[in-house]
Amino acid sequence: MKKLTLLLLIFTLTAGSVFTQSDEDVLLEKIKSLENYNERLAHRLDQLSKSIDDLTWYRRLGDYAFIDKVYIYGPPLWKEENPNAQGAGNPVKFWTYVFIPKGIDFNKEYPLIVFPHGGVHSDFSTYYTHIIKELMAQQYIVVAAEYRGSTGYGKSHYENIDYGGLENEDVYASRNYMIENYDFVDEDRVGIIGWSHGGLITLFNLFDHPGDYKVAFAGVPVSDLIARMGYKTQGYRDLYEADYHIGESAYDNVEEYKRRSPAWNTHKFDNTPLLIHTNTNDADVNVLEVQHLIKSLKADGKKFDYEVFNQIPGGHSFDRMDTKIAKEIRVKIYKHLAKYLNPPMPIKSVDDINKSAYR
Repeated sequence: MKKLTLLLLIFTLTAGSVFTQSDEDVLLEKIKSLENYNERLAHRLDQLSKSIDDLTWYRRLGDYAFIDKVYIYGPPLWKEENPNAQGAGNPVKFWTYVFIPKGIDFNKEYPLIVFPHGGVHSDFSTYYTHIIKELMAQQYIVVAAEYRGSTGYGKSHYENIDYGGLENEDVYASRNYMIENYDFVDEDRVGIIGWSHGGLITLFNLFDHPGDYKVAFAGVPVSDLIARMGYKTQGYRDLYEADYHIGESAYDNVEEYKRRSPAWNTHKFDNTPLLIHTNTNDADVNVLEVQHLIKSLKADGKKFDYEVFNQIPGGHSFDRMDTKIAKEIRVKIYKHLAKYLNPPMPIKSVDDINKSAYR
């Protein structure tokens, strides 16, 4: 439709000229070239934005944490464009943030928080600054993977996306990296937290790696991709139906979408202490998805904690904001984590959260 519109525009601007089939082919080729250029430009702008945001991390958090960005790898691509090509089957490489609180005793061991970001194509940005600062105040070590499909790393990494698939293993690889490389990380005190798509990854890490996490929190987690495809727009569905991703609609391959949905895989949950939060006015992850997850966990006889919040301001971001009510809800999350991870300086009140901004 966009091509037709552009062609009509060109035709209007050149009224009186006679177009041959060859002329139209040339115009279509130029349009395709412009579309490719715009796509490359979008990725370059994402890379520039990521570089600026990385500098912002150091500016906003440098007094509170040692910040590093390490280059590691996860499993090979879930489907190769050319399985016989040179390099096919190689691991997928990606960057991972590491946050280490300043002032800790490196002769002791500290709990680790694995923190996957949300978004279909997104990244771990300074949106999470205050949450990271609150975790640093409690003396947690934090690792946050820029798993396959994340933005800010070019077209190739963007198109490596495997939503609900091997991205989960990238996040698990970041967990293992920390344990293998930092002797002050306590491998017996590892938790995982995530919101939205990060909540989905959190759940699948529990389902696929039983016993490797001590505790978990899943906030407004994407839980049922089949239901999600039903209430989202075609533009959203196109992200999953792209050739480099699933390549099919939920209608065409319902089993593949079930495989990538936590609500359809709750039988694998091992009863790791889990807290789930959702909000009834969430315009991104409709509460019906999380309700399906909750019902599935109960039907499978699983033990977990959850809270369905009613119309809390902020919708999808209701407990990640800097409002008093958001902080009160985060205190609940931190108490849940502390019960199993025993951080040296646990947050127990909103006052503790406020102090973390300048402690």
